[in-house]
Amino acid sequence: MKLNIRQKLTLVEHKFEEAGLRAERPLQRVAVIAVVQNPFVDQYVEDLSPLINASIALGNEMAAQSMEAMKGTDVQAYGKGGIAGVRCEQEHANALLTTAFANPFRDAIGGGMAWISSVTKVGGPGTTIDVPLNHKDEVYVRSHYDAMSIALPCSPLPDEIAIIFCLSSGGRLNARVGGLTHADVLARRNST
Repeated sequence: MKLNIRQKLTLVEHKFEEAGLRAERPLQRVAVIAVVQNPFVDQYVEDLSPLINASIALGNEMAAQSMEAMKGTDVQAYGKGGIAGVRCEQEHANALLTTAFANPFRDAIGGGMAWISSVTKVGGPGTTIDVPLNHKDEVYVRSHYDAMSIALPCSPLPDEIAIIFCLSSGGRLNARVGGLTHADVLARRNST
């Protein structure tokens, strides 16, 4: 099965300041989005493996799109999400967001040991979804618990699924709730 991509979007955010404090290094966050036609619209299908298998090519294409948007900036955090149109099942979005879809992103960023947090829902055009982010190599790095809020004014249509992958160059600006740090993770990785 080959997915019919109806729309692709890239959102890029550069955050320079938080709470009146200027960041030493701006936080860069990217969301890449593909809106695909759902081949299983209006029907219950027991075996969703065709969607899972088709998601690999989608992941490859979107990973390349995300690396272009990051412009060489290192990735420290990631997350994924999906909005299934109102004639689709939430499970269809989940089938497009498995590890098969996500592994091309891990390959593109040169790793990613941690599970990738995700969220899906059913909705129509303009539906907001908060895509959770966590550190790419260790889920217990509290500074990297964040989210990107995404709303697509014209998508998804009832027979579409919006697939979203988010990347971040770091954790929240001014994060100070303690715990494991990005530097700790790097040190641990370099000591093995």
